[in-house]
Amino acid sequence: MAYTTRAMPAVMLDHLAIATARLADALPVLVGRLGGVPESGGPGDGFRWACWRYEGGGCIEALEPAGEGGFLHRFLATRGPGVHHVTFTVPDLDRACARAAGVGYRIVGRDDSDPDWRVAYLHPKEALGLVVQLAQASGRDKRRPWAVPAGPAPAPPPARVLGLRTRARSRERADAQWGRALGGRPVEGRAGAIRYRWPPSPMHVAVEIAPDADEGPVAIELGPAPHAGPHAGLPSGPVPPLGVAFVTGSGEI
Repeated sequence: MAYTTRAMPAVMLDHLAIATARLADALPVLVGRLGGVPESGGPGDGFRWACWRYEGGGCIEALEPAGEGGFLHRFLATRGPGVHHVTFTVPDLDRACARAAGVGYRIVGRDDSDPDWRVAYLHPKEALGLVVQLAQASGRDKRRPWAVPAGPAPAPPPARVLGLRTRARSRERADAQWGRALGGRPVEGRAGAIRYRWPPSPMHVAVEIAPDADEGPVAIELGPAPHAGPHAGLPSGPVPPLGVAFVTGSGEI
């Protein structure tokens, strides 16, 4: 079956998620440097999570392992801290899964047990070095209201989170996932790079085409900071202990 980007107009890039050993390790960066505003959080199956919202509506989630074992324990043991997944909210999970399957992706981890947060995943071995979560949500606040850990005070004004920068080995592979399977609208950037957008979502996925590089996340893109802005001095590489690089973008790549 053929699909077009008009088939699912309400697909939204909801949040970017970082795996870390402790939620407390995320606070100095996500709140103390980037000014994240607590949004929601709670316990999961083998993990705990918390989300912060930023200027313009972008959202970053941090995950920490809980209990004896689980997917997050395995991820941290094999890869260390870093970007773990991206989540798209969809108006109809059945339809979203059918669309991705029609492009050739296997759907795994389907869970309809929570009517307020029904989820499924693209098979991680096929999703360009990322975990991609599809979620049919009836409201984040209805899922698991929970006090998000307090960060350093006073927090700076929230930064603007533009989205995720990642790599794919070919334009065809990028289009298959971000465009045909997930409904993103491609916008050409500099040579060899494409931005995929899900209006009116405030965030995008920026894909560098690199035939000989490993596929997967490169950095989280932030809006330009004022000269003395709180994230102006972040290191150019991965920020310990999150294992994530933050780069300044303008919406172009």
